Amino acid sequence: MTAIKHIGIVVFADAEELDVVGPWEVLAFWTLKFPKDGYDVSCISAAGGLVQCAKGLVLQAHHSFADAPPLQALVYPGGEGTRTQLNDHGRLDWIRRQRDTVPLMTSVCTGSLVYAAAGLLSHRPATTHWAHLDTLAQLDPTIDVRRDQRFVDDGDIITSAGVSAGIDMALHLVARLAGIDRARDVRRGIQYDPHPPV
Repeated sequence: MTAIKHIGIVVFADAEELDVVGPWEVLAFWTLKFPKDGYDVSCISAAGGLVQCAKGLVLQAHHSFADAPPLQALVYPGGEGTRTQLNDHGRLDWIRRQRDTVPLMTSVCTGSLVYAAAGLLSHRPATTHWAHLDTLAQLDPTIDVRRDQRFVDDGDIITSAGVSAGIDMALHLVARLAGIDRARDVRRGIQYDPHPPV
């Protein structure tokens, strides 16, 4: 039997809710409805346990950083909580260690700022929330900031723009890992076909 491959979504204090829950909906629908694809998804946090997000939603992490399974892919959200992480040497060191062992690193919104602060995006294309594109460029002037893209796939690192763009990125991730038809199955299953009313 083929070993299950694990995808981890990081949660932390003041993470933007949809940055976490949008990719969760996509990836959890996929892994639960199509278990033969061989993936599962869980939420991980530094200490495990309960985490309060930016607008008050409290989420329960499945694992701490210490007891999380080896990951095939990691999803790093944005939100107000990323601001202090840009100078948090312990957090940045943890990100660098993940880069050494996790084949596919992804981010949503200002999660890419944390990747930039950790040095992961040097001389690479990337994006972030529209209001923080200049900050991304300032953190590392070698980054090729893609200002008009919902997500940027640069092989082993995928960054996405703000909040709802994480859903698009997660569907792209499914397409990469299990094929375009599977990603379409998931998109239809979660009825994701946005037509904004305003």
